[in-house]
Amino acid sequence: MSTRLDWISHPAGPLHGELRVPGDKSISHRALMLASLAEGRSHIEGFLEGEDTRATAAILQQLGVRFTAPAAGVRVIDGVGLHGLRASTQPLDCGNAGTGMRLLAGLLAGQGFDSTLVGDASLSRRPMRRVIDPLAAMGARIDSHDGLPPLHIHGGIGLRGVTMDTAVASAQVKSAILLAGLYAEGTTEVREPQPTRDYTERMLATFGWPITFGPGWARLDGGYRLHAADVRIPGDFSSAAFLAVAASVTPGSDLVLCNVGLNPRRTGLLEALRAMGADIAIERTSQQGGEPVGDLRVRHAPLHGIEIPAALVADMIDECPALFVAAARARGRTVLRGAAELRVKESDRIAVMAAGLRRLGAAVDERPDGAVIEGGALHGGEVDSCGDHRCAMSFVLAGLVAEAPVHIRDCANVATSFPGFLDTARAAGMVVATSPAADGAVP
Repeated sequence: MSTRLDWISHPAGPLHGELRVPGDKSISHRALMLASLAEGRSHIEGFLEGEDTRATAAILQQLGVRFTAPAAGVRVIDGVGLHGLRASTQPLDCGNAGTGMRLLAGLLAGQGFDSTLVGDASLSRRPMRRVIDPLAAMGARIDSHDGLPPLHIHGGIGLRGVTMDTAVASAQVKSAILLAGLYAEGTTEVREPQPTRDYTERMLATFGWPITFGPGWARLDGGYRLHAADVRIPGDFSSAAFLAVAASVTPGSDLVLCNVGLNPRRTGLLEALRAMGADIAIERTSQQGGEPVGDLRVRHAPLHGIEIPAALVADMIDECPALFVAAARARGRTVLRGAAELRVKESDRIAVMAAGLRRLGAAVDERPDGAVIEGGALHGGEVDSCGDHRCAMSFVLAGLVAEAPVHIRDCANVATSFPGFLDTARAAGMVVATSPAADGAVP
């Protein structure tokens, strides 16, 4: 039998302190890619030292880019220019990084050589047709296993600019198209059914590529160059979200989360929690690397159930597992709709969160695109995160406010997005133990 890492989250007292969360994962991926394609030396500070972002860095090095890491969270990158990448004789391993694979598919579609993107067992089950099809409309040739990885990307194919109305509201899909657009002849325009985060657009502007964009659309022309830039990456809002929910539901808490990225296309959970009655103030705002940042001061407040506004869902999709826990501890009913994207993340997050919370005594009615959650008391028990980092961290929050400890199976993948999560959680006052255990199904 193989060994897995389990956590045990215990009921805890008030959470206090001033904490920093790791750098934003989405921005870290994009900064690496654009710095690699830029001309000159770029400095990146606040880089997320997670497994996903390190996988992207390793791939770019495999393609001939030189990186140095003078300190944790710092990367110095000597860019090779838009056409300076070199072919690799080996597959490019994205590990568990869906963002890395989808964005790299767009970047590599314009190269003069073939590439193969592979991933771990979880990533190999995630849908890639959503990027394959729009890239094919630009002229790219990408072979897959019925829309699933590995992806074999044919090089040496001239891409053409298109005007694309995307079928899904996905920043990853939009970004893949825009990255391919750097190599395309003519104008590339992306129009979305709902606005998504604009990290790629802001980062392209930082690296000197002419681009125009607004909520739900972006447009650029091919034929320009990227220029080296120095980038400071803010704290990851998705990581801060777990701590914000923890403080919101734990009586007596008063927690400050420092230097958090507050891109308006990312903070849907903040607005949803406030609508539920959360006491969250934004302090010491500034701009960092083209992104708005600030400190979040979160104090416990009684939450009440709401119907999550549809306009917020795309802006909080990664934070929905934490929302499930907030809803389970709120007074009344919370309704989440329009979140079918959760079904195709690292796990089926709707199913995983619903099953786990039901095991802890919550009333959760699972729906195809969301759930209806009745707030109430939680008892202890054993739940399975199914190897999903965001589900694992969310179940830690449930343990804080349950009547007895919550044993969480399969937590090792938390390192993909939030290295040092346990240290940060303990610094705030959470009580979480680790427990290696043999694999087996939750009874």
